Amino acid sequence: MAWSQDEERMLAQIERHLVDDDPRLVARLESFNDRVRRSEESERRRTARANGEQPARRHLRRSTVIIVISWVLIATLVATLLVLVLRQEAAALAF
Repeated sequence: MAWSQDEERMLAQIERHLVDDDPRLVARLESFNDRVRRSEESERRRTARANGEQPARRHLRRSTVIIVISWVLIATLVATLLVLVLRQEAAALAF
């Protein structure tokens, strides 16, 4: 059922007043909407899997990519330091 223009205008006005009056409530409602959306997506994926459909590929989040790159850099740094220490020990033993 479509909303009339007057109803849409009143809802937009209520939304503007709500955003101005209580931004914390708006943030909480947006957070709730995000959680509901994620839950619905999860349910759709679960249903698709149960029906034998191929699940949609998920894109990596930016934070996941940053964490992976950080771990690779840390591992490279540790490996480099180990190589340098072992070379110094080998050079010291040679003398």
